[in-house]
Order: sequence, then structure tokens, then C-alpha cells
Amino acid sequence: MVLETPSKVEKLTLLHELYSKHQQSPWYDNLRRPVTDLQPLIDSGVRGVTSNPTIFQKAISSSDAYDPQFRFLVQGGSKVEDAYWQMVIKDIQDACDLFLGVFSSSKGEDGYVSVEVSPLLAHETDETLNAAKWLHKEVNRPNVYVKIPATAECVPSIRSAISLGISVNVTLIFSLPRYEAVIDAYLDGLEAREGDLSGVSSVASFFVSRVDTLVDKRLNEIGTDEALQLRGKAAVAQAALAFQLYEKKFSGPRWEALKKRGARKQRLLWASTSVKNPAYSDTLYIDTLIGPDTVNTMPGNALEAFVDHGTLARTLDSDVDGAQKIYDKIEALGIRWDDVGSLLEIEGVDSFKKSFEDLLVSLKLKAELLVK
Repeated sequence: MVLETPSKVEKLTLLHELYSKHQQSPWYDNLRRPVTDLQPLIDSGVRGVTSNPTIFQKAISSSDAYDPQFRFLVQGGSKVEDAYWQMVIKDIQDACDLFLGVFSSSKGEDGYVSVEVSPLLAHETDETLNAAKWLHKEVNRPNVYVKIPATAECVPSIRSAISLGISVNVTLIFSLPRYEAVIDAYLDGLEAREGDLSGVSSVASFFVSRVDTLVDKRLNEIGTDEALQLRGKAAVAQAALAFQLYEKKFSGPRWEALKKRGARKQRLLWASTSVKNPAYSDTLYIDTLIGPDTVNTMPGNALEAFVDHGTLARTLDSDVDGAQKIYDKIEALGIRWDDVGSLLEIEGVDSFKKSFEDLLVSLKLKAELLVK
């Protein structure tokens, strides 16, 4: 997906205004070769990139752009999984280099490119930390975020990574209690680190559309007028409450002590922002989640829709009381928020695992043909 812009002349878009007027950073949720295709997006106002195992599975399996490097690695004796990681690292490095200007001009606020540890390690504390350390070292760029899932087992990995100065994108957050645990892990990690803290950064990726997909299904099963009127409202309501939690946790004496040492707030990042239900506006999870000190990472279809007909207004905290009422009503109907978060986490981890494993299978078949 490429937004057309005149060469060397920056055409202002809603993405520029989103950042300049509302201090929300628009990022792009996709990465594939040629990585230089990101340049027009940067010109259009995109300030960072996220990737995940599913994105790389689609990129590598649907393109021959990776074949030359893969052939070179396999014929040189590399194992298939090692070759996969070398291809991923090359893409991440190239993207980091493209975004280095944004990183520098924003003084380390934006310009990040995210790469995820193996999804097979989602329930392994020590192995996840080791993988994060390895990726951080291999990519070797100041503007890389290592993605670590917010599973119970990996929350300690997040704390340790931050304490070592590794910048982290915490992914697969689906509930308020787990989000609070992620914030605490970040703060604990900062406190365990000595000296200046300005060199370490983090975002907390709170998933959105998948929440509505699951909650809407349960509301339809209940079927009452009260339940049906709540469809399409759960995800945004929970996100609004997450922002209130963010503002609470990043204020007060504990935070101020870290701020004096150069610490940066762990910004909320809205993920899974493509609309799954065609009955809803295609900019639903962008228009309704605009607020300061946040990030919205958008896949191509959502990004194009917002640039074309999005609405600019601070909406994230415009009706906090209303958001709390929606959240409470859903719980009162018997839809347990804890259960929603747990199930979505399991589904998210399983989805990324399947993408990773499917890609390795296809790469092994391709490798066998190359070495014959």
C-alpha cells in the first residue's frame, strides 16, 4: 500500500494533522520487500512501523523478493529457521534506517520499527528474554522495538528487558488488569536500571477490533434489545478506560522520580485497528481513539480510509463516564471481561504460532528444491 506524494515535496495529509493537532502518532502495521515502499508513507505522515509473525508469513510466502537471500543462506548451509530470522532482521534493519530521520527529529519519540520474538516462546519467561536480547543485538539499531507478548509468563521478561536498556513493544494486550501489570513491569524495569533513562522506550499495544468481534458474538447470543444496542461499543469503551489507567499510572511521585532521570512514558498503542464488521465505519478504530501521547498502528486499508475520509477530533476521553457505563453493562449481562481477555490472548498467541509454523513448513519445502 503506497500513498502517492510528490517527490521531495511533502503533501500534508490527515496523518500529519493527527500528530500536529492531537499528538497521536500514526504508524503502519505492515512490512515487506521492497522496504523502500515505506518512503512515500513516511512522506505522508507515517511515523513508525509494526510487524508480527503473520505479516512476515504473508510477505515471504506471497513474494519472490526474498528468494535470492533465502537461496544464498540455504545453499551456504543455514538452517531454515535461521534463514528466516536473517531475512526478517534484514527487513527490520532497512526499515529502521528509513525511519532514522523521524527518530532523530522526534528525539526518540517516534521512528521505531517493531520485530517480534518467536511466538513459540509466548509462555517461556527466560527464553523470551534471551530472544529479546539476541534480536536487540542482531538488529543493532537505536530505533528498533522488540515485541514481547503480554502473557503472564512474559511480563517478567518485559521488566528484565527494560532493565537491560532494550526498548520494548509489549503486544497482545486485551484486558485492563493485564495492561496494568505491563505498566508496572515497565516501571519496575526502569527503577532497576541505573543512571540516565532517556535511552530506553516502550509502547503498550492494546488490541481493539478483536474485542468487538468476540463481545459482539456474545451479545448476539444474548439477543435482548439491551445487549444488541451494545454491539460495536465494547472495544472503544475498554480502550477509553485503558487511557484513564495510563494517565493515572504515569503521574504522581513514583513517575515523577523516574521522569527526573529522563524516563519516557510508555505510550498506549492501538493495535488491530482494521474493522472486521462491514456494518461499522471503516475508520471506527481510528476516529474514536484519538488522544495525546498515543499511537495508532494501521494496516493499509485502515490507513487509506482514514486519509480519505477520517475525522479529526479528540475522542479518546470525550465521554469517560459513558465508557465506564458500557463496560459495566457488558459485565452485568454476564460477559466477563476477564474471560474475554484470556480467550483473546490464547487466540492471538495461537494465531501467531500457526503463521510462524506454516511459514517454516513452506520454507523447508522451498529449501529442499534449492539444494537439489
